[in-house]
Amino acid sequence: MSVKIKLVKSLIGRKDSHIATAKSLGLKKVGDEVVQPDNDATKGKIHEISYLVEVSEA
Repeated sequence: MSVKIKLVKSLIGRKDSHIATAKSLGLKKVGDEVVQPDNDATKGKIHEISYLVEVSEA
């Protein structure tokens, strides 16, 4: 099972840790979409930056 993650808000002015989390998921700019495995590590990253992303099943 996997999830599709889309960056919908800009990373400008965000906490350094939130920017690093987005980049670790493969999100660099608004509109970027990635498919990641649906595991605990990914869920934790999504939870930290949930206000910046949209998540759907892939």
